[in-house]
Amino acid sequence: MLCQTADQDDEGTFRILIATDIHLGYLEKDAIRGNDTYNTLNEILECAKQNEVDFILLGGDLFHDNKPSRQCLHKCITMLRKYCMGDSPVRFNILSDQKVNFNTTQFPWVNYQDENLNISIPVFSIHGNHDDPTGAEGLCALDLLSASGLVNHFGHSHSVEKIEISPILMQKGSTKLALYGLGSIPDERLYRMFVNKQVSMLRPREDEDGWFNLFTIHQNR
Repeated sequence: MLCQTADQDDEGTFRILIATDIHLGYLEKDAIRGNDTYNTLNEILECAKQNEVDFILLGGDLFHDNKPSRQCLHKCITMLRKYCMGDSPVRFNILSDQKVNFNTTQFPWVNYQDENLNISIPVFSIHGNHDDPTGAEGLCALDLLSASGLVNHFGHSHSVEKIEISPILMQKGSTKLALYGLGSIPDERLYRMFVNKQVSMLRPREDEDGWFNLFTIHQNR
């Protein structure tokens, strides 16, 4: 992660802070290292606010455990509320079908467009292999943050036989960004899907070549 002084950018330039594998809660009971992961997240969010980024993109494993402790969830929610809520305007639009992009929540739209929330820095995140969805309902800790309006969880594939990745289409000024995401899947299963040609990535219908493509994935190479 690189933290620099913010300059006045073109209206069409996306400012994105990318972070991954924060592993909140790792060694949280350790007398010396207990706050390390929380300090890391605080530094990331502080950097995002100072540099007036358009959004934060997390590449998975925000949490170290599938079922983070109450202390861990409390600290995470507190920091997200402190740094990501406010009156600063969000300067990009989403053009894709959000019901497809955010299909794990009863509120299938990006949080900054929710009239009941006041979001200044949207956070988009896929899940990793440490905080992956489990149980009959396929929920993970990110879904709690999503339901509370603090994080936009995307890239969750419900099928174990076929994957169809539909990008979040963003536009800022004249710049168009197609953000693809795929949360962690057991490596052997995903490998078989690629071999059997069961993984497809959709492209925008209009002006296919006019988009920047960004793929967020959390797997072993």
